Amino acid sequence: MKLSFRKIALIFLIGLFGFFNFLNFPVKAADDSDEIKEKIEKYEDKLEDVTKELQQSQGLLQKTTREVMTTRSLIEKTSSEITRKEAEVKNLNNRIELNRKILSEYVRQVYYNDEESLLVRLALGEDSLGGILGNLNQSLGIKDRILNLLEETKKSKEELEKVKTELTGKKEEHEELLVIKKNEQAEIQQDVRETQITLAEIQQKMSKLRSTLSAFLGKSFTIDDVVKEVTYASGKTGVRKEFLFAVLDKETDLGRFTGGCTYKNSKMGATNEKIFKGICDDLGYDYKKMKVSCPLSYGIGGAMGVAQFMPSTWINPKYAPRIAAITGNKPANPWSLKDGILGMALYLKDKGGDKKSGEHTAAAAYHCGSNLSRTVCQNYANSVISWSKGYDDYF
Repeated sequence: MKLSFRKIALIFLIGLFGFFNFLNFPVKAADDSDEIKEKIEKYEDKLEDVTKELQQSQGLLQKTTREVMTTRSLIEKTSSEITRKEAEVKNLNNRIELNRKILSEYVRQVYYNDEESLLVRLALGEDSLGGILGNLNQSLGIKDRILNLLEETKKSKEELEKVKTELTGKKEEHEELLVIKKNEQAEIQQDVRETQITLAEIQQKMSKLRSTLSAFLGKSFTIDDVVKEVTYASGKTGVRKEFLFAVLDKETDLGRFTGGCTYKNSKMGATNEKIFKGICDDLGYDYKKMKVSCPLSYGIGGAMGVAQFMPSTWINPKYAPRIAAITGNKPANPWSLKDGILGMALYLKDKGGDKKSGEHTAAAAYHCGSNLSRTVCQNYANSVISWSKGYDDYF
């Protein structure tokens, strides 16, 4: 079946359009590739630093683990020595008790025999008094040797008791050292786990924040760009960098703040719509194409730029004019990374967020404006404070 001239022409035009798009694609792809490579290199540097820290902690953990094992071995060795010395003391006690019984029986027998035989032999004239006394001295000599043996055994027992006491003291010292080493081991293990978590969180949060900002603003920003502007805004306002980063993370991570709607899709109202068009006109933007946040069930949407300001809030003398005076960007641009983050910092400062004690209230106010006791406001503030702790190690 032959194609009509109109169909042939249509196919030719589609093919021609695709061909020119194909010619244009490599240039853009190359630019994107270079930028991605640059980002990867910067992340690899940060990754290398945290990995080194992790390796150092793991090395320290291995050293402490070896020390724990050595201390346990010393405790086992000392316990064995104590057991051996206790057995020796027990044997000596048995020997002392046996010698005492022997001596007691011997003395009793000597006394009884000597007393009886002395009278009989003297009466019968069988032996002289000198011979009888010689036998008695011999018996007393045997008794002295037994007494000396008892004394030596007693001294040996006292020495063993002293050694046992010293070993018991050493064992207690080793046990105390083991407790200390095990506590150190537990702390280092916790440090390793926290470093691993920090490493993963930094990779995840930074990657998510970068991709979200890139999609949201239609322009790619490196993490270094974000850190630079957060540091700048913190220096101008006194609001902590970690707190700013957490709010920025929160604002650009939730679905309604990804800039997926136009002003027509939002419920910003006539006043905000008029102001929004004026802001876009001043900046040379087409208001019909500029993205704003989408409305949720409890909101109206229409928030602009990096810091998600409503148009009426942005033009307030507290913000756009102050931002322009500080940065020199006139007019201030809510879609500019520098202007947007500075605007966020100024708002948080005005709500007491330049003091750590006021960060929770400032975060709730940033999300809700007023009536901060609502659950949604408190949950938002709680998550911001929690997230800010994750950025402590990064800065």
